[in-house]
Amino acid sequence: MGDTELKVLMDTHIWLWYLLGDNKLSTNLQTIIASEKNELWLSPISVWETLILAEKGRIEFNCEAITWVKRYLRILNVKEARLTHEIAMLSRQMKLSHQDPADRFIAASAISYNLVLATVDHRLINFDWLSTIQ
Repeated sequence: MGDTELKVLMDTHIWLWYLLGDNKLSTNLQTIIASEKNELWLSPISVWETLILAEKGRIEFNCEAITWVKRYLRILNVKEARLTHEIAMLSRQMKLSHQDPADRFIAASAISYNLVLATVDHRLINFDWLSTIQ
């Protein structure tokens, strides 16, 4: 296998759209995620958000949500962007127009691990301090 081309942290909706085959996911991101040359990362916050969405009935799986998450963490082979004290502090230092803790932790994780954030969240794109792809 060749050198890693991109190290990508998937925002929660990107991870879910890819795994659920949602047509809202751009062809560009489908290709990036499917490529074995790219390194995929996921924050524990995305797992937490996924479980909350399932609890609230905003997303449905064909099995228990925890079972689904565990299965797809293995299938997609993502690295865990572990939360650290540094990430927690950085999440409060970022200049964002909103206080959504999940967005803040995910963006801070991308910065801390030097990853490109795959997102279509308009509140997280177009910052010179956060590298994103759509």
